[in-house]
Amino acid sequence: MDLRNYPRIVISGLSGDSGKTVAACGLLSCFRDRGINVTGFKKGPDYIDAAWLSLSSGKPARNLDTYMMGFEKVKNSFLQNACSDGINIIEGNRGVFDGADSKGTHSTSELAKLLQAPVIIIQDVSKVTRTAAASILGCKSLAPELKIEGVILNQVAGKRHKKIVTEAIEELTGIPVVGVIPKLQNRLVLPSRHLGLITPGELELNTLIIDELKNIFEANVDIEKILKIALNAFPFDIKVNIKQQDENELAAVKIGYFKDRAFSFYYPENLEMLQKEGAEIIPISSTHYASIDELDALYIGGGFPEMNLADLAAGKKITDGVKKLAESGLPIYAECGGLMYLAKEILWKGKNYPMSGVLPISISMHDRPQGHGYSEMIVDNENPFYDKGTVIKGHEFHYSKIDEYEPGLNSCLSVTRGTGCFNGRDGLTYKNVFASYIHVHALATPEWVKGMINSARNYKQIKSSRLIGVN
Repeated sequence: MDLRNYPRIVISGLSGDSGKTVAACGLLSCFRDRGINVTGFKKGPDYIDAAWLSLSSGKPARNLDTYMMGFEKVKNSFLQNACSDGINIIEGNRGVFDGADSKGTHSTSELAKLLQAPVIIIQDVSKVTRTAAASILGCKSLAPELKIEGVILNQVAGKRHKKIVTEAIEELTGIPVVGVIPKLQNRLVLPSRHLGLITPGELELNTLIIDELKNIFEANVDIEKILKIALNAFPFDIKVNIKQQDENELAAVKIGYFKDRAFSFYYPENLEMLQKEGAEIIPISSTHYASIDELDALYIGGGFPEMNLADLAAGKKITDGVKKLAESGLPIYAECGGLMYLAKEILWKGKNYPMSGVLPISISMHDRPQGHGYSEMIVDNENPFYDKGTVIKGHEFHYSKIDEYEPGLNSCLSVTRGTGCFNGRDGLTYKNVFASYIHVHALATPEWVKGMINSARNYKQIKSSRLIGVN
């Protein structure tokens, strides 16, 4: 029996926007500053929070999503990526019991139980005192098996506020208050906009923000107490099977992906699993020209193209190059923001911005989400990446909407959960192009990896045949 401790804590809250990311980043930076090995994880589908956790820990943060991946794959992913010689911080999402249904299926609570991890609740105590204790007592009563080991108070108004709330919680629940986060007006905190937090890659002061959070937590939170809670987590009996790739089976293809301020939504596992299958992964700027003729496939993830429309529209060499290669049969897989890039144009704030024009669609931006939450789709038509009958579980979160499209536009996905592109359809296809609003995770949809590699390999062979024919 191989027992390993994997010291860990789950940071959860009573609702969304309770301060979980602030707390997770603050704790990661405090432990890291003390020379402790740290790893961050984010529960659920999320790119931006995970990016801040990655910045705070100095390594990629992994997403743990039981809806998309299933419970066993989530546990295996944690054990494969967690550190046994340091601290693992798992940030929850929404409220601790909020899941896919009234039973809390796929909630942070269920993830904490799966990982046998102690939980620290971040509680926003704006304009409440003793009532805060009732909320914590309710959590304790609802799930006695959940290991709630501490509370961090957020939005604390002052010493008296802190004293009353702390005494009420500790006396009525027996759960210690292990720190406070004071009201942070006019302080460097995590900035946000319509999709949530702003990505750290867009901010020149991102490291200063993390340093500020570290200072706030060092001054107001019992870091040693939290360290003890994490160290007391139950050890795991390790039974993880890691498939070793046969080097003789490597695909040896070149797959490019847009990686910059406009496009940054990529799960680490998606890129890593392509590499494990032998692909060379090449980051490309969507706004600064670089030759992409050598690529065997192109992957355009999500991000914030709407915040970079002028630069994207000005990069005509790139958009023309993508369109030309799409016409020649280059496999292109695009998600959400990538779908927007492949459109003819994007309307935002009364102005149209030309995009690559690979797909005959026009898109507009809106003030409210046009699709938000988990998605499930069935492949029902031919396409370059998925076999017919494949069920895809993923998620979507977009403020954009397709306003105009040609009647004969092909699609290959029937939406059984979620919004998709239009009329219960998603997965727009043209030659070897696939574009969709659904984001997929390679652990949840391994068919995606197979499709990317096979499409790239086939295209490479066709290119080679053309060259031989010319010679």
